[in-house]
Amino acid sequence: MAKSNPFQFLQEVRSEAAKVTWPSRRETLITTGLVLAMVVAASLFFLFTDTIIRWSLGFILGAR
Repeated sequence: MAKSNPFQFLQEVRSEAAKVTWPSRRETLITTGLVLAMVVAASLFFLFTDTIIRWSLGFILGAR
């Protein structure tokens, strides 16, 4: 196994990090908004689905 120079490693890490395309503030805000909207939509879907299943089982089993 070849030995590597820590200084050279850090230089390579820095050069690779410079190649990263970072999102703009606008892109970050839009993506965050979309994620929050999907979380709300999924939460409402599961709330309604759970309520319907609970109501159906209560009706089938005769429980209140």
